[in-house]
Amino acid sequence: MAFECQRVTRVSKDLANSVEDSLQSQIESELNNLNFEIEATKSTLESKQLPCNDVLSNLHRSTITDLPPALISEILNCLDPKELGIVSCVSPILHRLASDHHAWKEFYCERWGLPIASAPLGAGFSDDKSWKELFVEREFRSKTFLGRYSIDVLYGHTEAVLTVFVLASAKLLFTSGYDSIVRMWHLEDGLSIASSKPLGCTIRAVAADKKLLVAGGTDGFIHCWRAVEVLPHLFDISGSEKQNTQFRLWEHEGPITSLALDLTRIYSGSWDMTVRVWDRALLKCLKVLRHSDWVYGLAPHDTTVASTSGSDVYIWDTNSGCLLTVVNGAHVGNTKSLARSHTGDFLFTGGEDGAIHMYEIINDCTEANVLLVATWIPHTGPVNSLAFEFPWLVSAAGDGKLSLIDVRKLLRSGRPTSGKRVSRVIEVEPPQRMLHGFECNLLSVDIGADRIVCGGEEGIVRIWNFSQAFEIERRARALRGIRLENRMRRRKLQTEMSSKGGRTDQCSVAAKKNPMNGNRSSVWHNKRGMSGKLKA
Repeated sequence: MAFECQRVTRVSKDLANSVEDSLQSQIESELNNLNFEIEATKSTLESKQLPCNDVLSNLHRSTITDLPPALISEILNCLDPKELGIVSCVSPILHRLASDHHAWKEFYCERWGLPIASAPLGAGFSDDKSWKELFVEREFRSKTFLGRYSIDVLYGHTEAVLTVFVLASAKLLFTSGYDSIVRMWHLEDGLSIASSKPLGCTIRAVAADKKLLVAGGTDGFIHCWRAVEVLPHLFDISGSEKQNTQFRLWEHEGPITSLALDLTRIYSGSWDMTVRVWDRALLKCLKVLRHSDWVYGLAPHDTTVASTSGSDVYIWDTNSGCLLTVVNGAHVGNTKSLARSHTGDFLFTGGEDGAIHMYEIINDCTEANVLLVATWIPHTGPVNSLAFEFPWLVSAAGDGKLSLIDVRKLLRSGRPTSGKRVSRVIEVEPPQRMLHGFECNLLSVDIGADRIVCGGEEGIVRIWNFSQAFEIERRARALRGIRLENRMRRRKLQTEMSSKGGRTDQCSVAAKKNPMNGNRSSVWHNKRGMSGKLKA
C-alpha cells in the first residue's frame, strides 16, 4: 500500500513536470511570434519612412464620440441641464446626442410635471418640439417674474377672500371666502364666468383638476362638482344645467381648512385635528390621520402626505396610515402654511413668526428624515399662504406683502449619480422680489400661467400678470441676436478688407468713396500755388 502511494506520487510529479515543460515551450513560441511581428512592423515603418510617434499619435487620437452610443448616453445621464447644454455645443455629433437625450424629459417632469395638453396663454407647447426645446422655453419663462407686470383687480366678493386656486391647464381661477360663494373666473381676461349659490358657511379651502372641483366649509362638509365635458369652462357651479353634478362628503367634525387632489384620492384637513384620505371613485374615507392640534395645511405626493398641526410638521404614509416622522416646533407659534415641490423631496413651511423654512425629505423604507435646508424671514406678520412653482416660492403674509424667492440654487437635479440633492447652505439670499403697497391682511396666494393671484381681507382678488414681461424679454433677446449678427458681419468684412490690401488699400477705398474731400484738397493746393506766384 505504501509502495502504491509512492508510485502515484512519483507519477503525479512526472505529470506536473511535463505540463510545466509544455506550458513553458508554448510561452516561448508565443514570445518568438510576437518578436517576429514587432520586427516586421519595424521594417514596414522603415520602408514607409513613418516615424513611430505618428503611429502612436494615430492610435491615441480617439475621442468620446468613438465610444458606443449606450456608453455615451450613460455619461450624459450624469450631467445637469447646464452641463448638458454645454456639451451640446462641442461638436455636431455631441449636439445631436445631447439634444435628443432622454434626460431632458426627466429634467422637465421633475420640475413642472408633464406639459399640459392645452398650454396656457399661448405658451407655445406643441407635439413637434423636443424635450430640450420645451425645457429651455419653460426655464426662460420662469425668469419673467423678475420683469415688468400689470395688476388686474377682480371685484365680486363682498367679504374677505380666504382661498384662491389657479387651474392653469384650463385657464380658470377659483376663489371663495367669508361670503360662502365659490366664484369661477377666466384667468386670461379676468372676467367672471359663474358663481355658486351660497353654501351656507365660510369656505376656507378650494382645489380642482379637470375632472373635479372641491370646496371645504366650516360646517365640516366637502362640496364637490363633477366636470361636464360639453362645457367650455368644465364646471357648472351655478347649477344652471339640468345634470346633477354636485354632491357632498360628510365626516369631519370641524371646519375644513385645506384640500388637495390627486388622480385617485381627495385629501382634507380640518380643525377637528384630522387629515382624511378619500377614494374619488367610491367616495369613501379610507384613512384618518390624527394630530395633536388643529390642521392648517397639507401637501400630498405619491404615497405620502405632509401636514401642519399647531407648530409641528407631520409626514404620513397614506397606504398604511402610519406616521413616518414629525418636526416638532418648526415655528414659533402655529405653522399656518405649507407647500411642496413637484418631486415631493422638498417642503416649505410658513409660520406666525413671519419665517419661511425649507426642508428636504429623505424617504427610507420604513421612515422619513427631514433636514432643514434654509430659512428666510421676509415678513413682519404671519405667513398665511405659500405657493410653489419651480423655481419660485411665493408667500402672502399679514403685513400686506408678497415675497418671491428663487430656490433653484438650493435644489439639485435628482440624478441617480448625484447623491445628495441639496447643497447645504448656511447663508441664503434674501427674497429676489417683494410685491407690496397693500395695507390689508393677505390671506391666500397661488401661482401659475405667468401670474400670481392673491386674496385678502378687503374682499378683492388681485392678479399680478407677468405674461407681458415674457414678450418684452423675447423681443429684447431677438434684438440682441440681430445686433450680434450685424457685429459679426462687420467684423468679417473688416477682416476680409485687411487681408486683401492692408491699411493703404483701405485709405484708397475711403478716398474713392468720398471724392468731395479729394476736391477740397486739390483746391487748397491750387490756392497755395497761386499765393506763391503772387508773392513772387
